[in-house]
Amino acid sequence: MTVSETTAACDAAQGLTARLVGDALATRFDELPADVRRVARDCVADWLACVLVGLDEPAVTIVSEAAREEGGHPQASFIGRADKGSVLQAALVNGTASHALDYDDVNLSVPGHMSAAIIPGLLALAQERGASGADFIAAFVAGYETACRVGKLVEPAHYANGFHATATIGSLGAAVACAHLLHLSPEQACHALGVAATQAAGLKVMFGTMAKPLHAGLASQNGLRAALLARKGFISRADALECPQGFARAHGGDFRLDDALTRPAGGYHLLANLFKFHAACYSTHSTIDAVAALRQTHSLTADAVSSIRVVAGEGCTICNIQSPSTALEAKFSLRVTAAFALLGIDTSGLQTWDRVNDADVVAVRDRVAVDLVPGMGLSDSEVSIRLRDGRELRLAHDCGTPMADKAAQSARVQAKFRALAGPLLGEARCEQVLALLDGLDGQADVRELVGQVAEAERASP
Repeated sequence: MTVSETTAACDAAQGLTARLVGDALATRFDELPADVRRVARDCVADWLACVLVGLDEPAVTIVSEAAREEGGHPQASFIGRADKGSVLQAALVNGTASHALDYDDVNLSVPGHMSAAIIPGLLALAQERGASGADFIAAFVAGYETACRVGKLVEPAHYANGFHATATIGSLGAAVACAHLLHLSPEQACHALGVAATQAAGLKVMFGTMAKPLHAGLASQNGLRAALLARKGFISRADALECPQGFARAHGGDFRLDDALTRPAGGYHLLANLFKFHAACYSTHSTIDAVAALRQTHSLTADAVSSIRVVAGEGCTICNIQSPSTALEAKFSLRVTAAFALLGIDTSGLQTWDRVNDADVVAVRDRVAVDLVPGMGLSDSEVSIRLRDGRELRLAHDCGTPMADKAAQSARVQAKFRALAGPLLGEARCEQVLALLDGLDGQADVRELVGQVAEAERASP
């Protein structure tokens, strides 16, 4: 869009913030379809597993130590630790932990990690207030849908301009979710969204550093803070999305009103949530799957391959670190993830990424060339493998389609939870937590779930 076209679109969208907020606040648990409830529970399970295995990451250790040094009212738990802090501290610590390993779920309409941005602050608030599981789920869905609708409004320019949508749009989703749980009025909730919008920041250039997981923690903390301030009467712009120099105009050149207002397939953006089963940036997953499929189909060995060419979308600069030296950087390298896949290395494993500097990995990595081209999405990949005998093998793959069978998807999420959280919780408590997650809808108080994971403190495997 040109500037004049964007201005005209924004002018035509007067009342957009109020409309999106009104729709969100109208979300009721008993009106949610069964599949939406199921996916919401799976999001919580997946998020919780990612928190537990992220606890010992350096970024999380630093953030949690800083929170302890600040001191504060013991309102909410730092998941997996004996500590409590204020709800805002818990949002920051748990949010950072959930995104530390980049293993948490995504939604490509944003595109970003909305569970990691919304759940931490919402769960801290729900714990502090003793909210029911049903109220928690309804609030989560309300915030998640709002975030995706804002994503549809401002993407792809917002992301292309360098903003990390988890940090920016995620803060808006967190604010609306917390506003829903606090039963704010529509006017108060619009002000909460405005307060979140003026805090919204986060740069994609931070990918591969500690700042990326911090984005999720800050988004959740900022959204929660915005709702708490609005509840006390704090005033912002009530039209923060569409107003001149508001969120949309300041954060990109796109203003896709029709996309924001159009209901997605199945009626909920949540149904398009994508769970990760490789512990890396989602934009590497299609390349991993394609290389692995060619390796398995043709019984390839690394010695038989002379070169690999990966073609992906120009937006995949986020995962095109050429020569990563750390495990965190490896998660954002199409070259390294292609090498792992060709070598048959388990990309679902947490220790995999420490192999980034292994001689065999580097040898294959140096035979991988990446071309980023316009017109391809963040989840598209085309892989060509040239063999030393002259043959060339090709495969295109797009991992951006969610599983249609939500029961099967739940089973995979639960298996992931057992693999990640089981060694920390112990088998018995792991199954107890999974049972609580499966029955989250009917829990009168989310504190029962939080109590089971508040002090994981490293059970023996």
